[in-house]
Amino acid sequence: MKTQPTQANKASLLYHLNEVVSGKRKFENVYQALTRMILGDQKTIEKVTVNGRSTYNFKILRQGDKHIIGMYDEINSFVSFIKDAAEGGSSKEMAYVLIGEPGNGKTFFVDYLSQLYRDFVADDKNKKYTFRFNYLDKIGGYGKIKSAESQTYEDPMILLLNLYEDTSETKKFLNQNGVTKPQIEIFFRNYRPLGACSDYIWNQIREYCNNDIAKMIDFIDVIPIPVSETRGTLTGKYAAKDKITSSAVDLLGEESITRLLHIADTNNPYRFDLRRGALARVAGGGIHFADEIFKNKRDLVQVYLGVIQNRTLDIEGFKWPLDTLIIATSNNSEFARFIEEKEQAPIVDRCRVTYMSHNTDYKLQKELTEYAMGGDNKTTFMNESMHRDPNLNYAISSTVILSRMPSTDKLTAIEVMKLAAGEVAGEKSIKTLREVINELNRDPDITKRFGQKGLGHRNLGRAIQILLESSETQEGQCMYAGDVFTAFESVILDYVQDPDSRTKYFNDLKTAKELHRKNIMTTIFNAYMDEPKAIERDVLNYVNMIIGMDAKNLGDDKIWTYKDPQTGKLVALKIDQTFVNSVEERLGLKNEEQKQSFRTTISKIYGQKLIQEPSYNFMDNNELVKAVTDVRLKSDVAGAGSLVGALSNRTNEENQKLYNRMLDTMVEKLGYCKTCALKTIEYFCTLDDSN
Repeated sequence: MKTQPTQANKASLLYHLNEVVSGKRKFENVYQALTRMILGDQKTIEKVTVNGRSTYNFKILRQGDKHIIGMYDEINSFVSFIKDAAEGGSSKEMAYVLIGEPGNGKTFFVDYLSQLYRDFVADDKNKKYTFRFNYLDKIGGYGKIKSAESQTYEDPMILLLNLYEDTSETKKFLNQNGVTKPQIEIFFRNYRPLGACSDYIWNQIREYCNNDIAKMIDFIDVIPIPVSETRGTLTGKYAAKDKITSSAVDLLGEESITRLLHIADTNNPYRFDLRRGALARVAGGGIHFADEIFKNKRDLVQVYLGVIQNRTLDIEGFKWPLDTLIIATSNNSEFARFIEEKEQAPIVDRCRVTYMSHNTDYKLQKELTEYAMGGDNKTTFMNESMHRDPNLNYAISSTVILSRMPSTDKLTAIEVMKLAAGEVAGEKSIKTLREVINELNRDPDITKRFGQKGLGHRNLGRAIQILLESSETQEGQCMYAGDVFTAFESVILDYVQDPDSRTKYFNDLKTAKELHRKNIMTTIFNAYMDEPKAIERDVLNYVNMIIGMDAKNLGDDKIWTYKDPQTGKLVALKIDQTFVNSVEERLGLKNEEQKQSFRTTISKIYGQKLIQEPSYNFMDNNELVKAVTDVRLKSDVAGAGSLVGALSNRTNEENQKLYNRMLDTMVEKLGYCKTCALKTIEYFCTLDDSN
């Protein structure tokens, strides 16, 4: 006979059943919930190309002020893992483990995912529920304990699936209460037995009510699972501790002296306080984060093995089934040490290991650098506002990215950096980068794989700290980009222990300085021309000139009219053959064949890039930008050397006027303050590290 719950009794078990059947509440395991959270809205999934390979971007993981940046391969691997588990695959019996160097974002990834999941479950449509046994004083044997929650936050539907000892009776009851047979089959796919204490108490209630289900259900209240980061409910973290203070109790719980004072039957499994351990608090469809899992002592790792493999908490033969995603992290050295111990193979066998690399896209690195610099405006010790050099972010980002670029005969570090960011690297193609990555990723030594070694986010943070604490920064009230390289030298000397890595990073620092100088050349030229985009305009003029040379509508006056892809307006451009030749000579193109080959490459890039990105300006092509800058400096002021001379020797009035005008342009139009403008001009005039 169907029992109709009253509207007032929203805590009743049958009310919850009706809500689940109508779709207003969910009965799903943690993997299904996470899959729905990430893949529920197909509009938030887009196809992207990363390092020449097609992959997916899940926009739900890119929300908020401080979201996940990059990590495309790792995120795709994780989403595939939870989706396989949600569909009943082998992933359901595994833990997901991220291995990588310190400071590459492993912990941030898990913390962000946990926060996202808490926000998702906090929504009324996705709330998770558990149940509480009431009136234990009526049953007897519990002293002053009158009610008891499910210790592992079991779903009320799990209780309903274990309503009768006979499964067929349970299915019959569900059918009588409005659940269709197909729905019953779906529910039973997530069937698991009740935990030891819930099962014990439920059977006591069964005996007390003489197997009358209607009376038994009156003992049950359905309650929401609390979502709390600090209490470790729904999402919890267990960080590895030292061998003395760590204990299996921290994970599993222990016998409660307080409960033993009330419970008459010492065989009652409720005498164990499971909430004392971290796992029970996330057992009702939660995420357990084991930080640096392989740093734990061996017996604790064995506890994890049992939990991962059997998906149960096991204490003195009593079992409590879990519905938990176990996600762990470890650094390379700890993991390598762990797998050397052959007897530990079973735990590794139960893990889906993903090797997390550092970010290798310098454009994305700019966002990560912003994270490290902080959102608040910086001030000096004297509480005066501090300025940021416009080149600061690029100087920092390029330095750390170059340190992560592998040494290879096929590509230079700058070419790898450009191709990894989806930019042009001369005639080198993305296919070459893909070959390099595939070759490196076949190396059994993880640290030699693409992006696995380099200066991490913490080293980047240290460099910024060193920059901020220096007297030059404080007195000048400006974070000057040129001082970043000195800060990174200190970081490499003090924090990089491996001599080979140290040597490589110092070489990468020199390369980063070369890129910085090219940026300075562009700035100085723009300042000289008193126009923020002077060099960009001249680079685009060169590109349009070489395309216009072969145009059919080009007359004897050498004026080519074309449609500007950025504005859509018709533009007339006079082709200056002398300018084109001068730029190509600066690029080292000596004969007509080399020039034609270069022009063809530029024309191809023009055709490919402008279709997808009409605002593309070729400013990522450093060699071309430098060549155009050199030519324009030569034609306007008889070369960079003459401009250096004019800016260095300000004894005559004309040079002083030029200097003052450029300084004003940098401050008023290019985003510099007086300090970094002066230092930038001074750096331009110092050619000791110039190529």
